[in-house]
Order: sequence, then C-alpha cells, then structure tokens
Amino acid sequence: MSTARSSSELPDDIHQALLDRGVTTLDEVGLRVELERHLSAYTLYRLTPAAARRWKCRYRLMFGDTYLDCQTVSEAYARALLAIMPES
Repeated sequence: MSTARSSSELPDDIHQALLDRGVTTLDEVGLRVELERHLSAYTLYRLTPAAARRWKCRYRLMFGDTYLDCQTVSEAYARALLAIMPES
C-alpha cells in the first residue's frame, strides 16, 4: 500500500497533525508500527454491519478507558497516535 493512497484515507486535519508530531509514515502498516512503539496494548474491532449502521463507523480501536470510532484502519491508528502523543 503506498503512502499517497493511505494518506488520502486520512482526513486532512489528521494528516497535518501527524506531520506536526513528526510522523511521516502514513500508510496503514507504518501507522500500526508507530502506534505499537508508543502503546503496548490496544484492541481493534471491525464492527458488524448492524453496529456500523448504528454507530456510523466501521472500526473501533480501544485502549485503556479510551475508544475511537473510525471509518478505516489507518484512521484508527492515526487517531490513537494523536490521542497518546504530546503536541510538539
């Protein structure tokens, strides 16, 4: 998966916030590796069609007492990174 395609999966504000924090690898695998450097445990769920309709998202990433609802796996990893990384 190329960086250009993956970064287009991310909303512009998330893309820019990651760049501001020094995260330059924006593909799904790169974001997962970066997340695992900062977070030792998390759970990523792919929601069932009924749950996706109800919560208007396709994936839910959970860690600690936090959960993030997202449309793509890349977005879930990116939002989790932004939630745990301090602003530069």
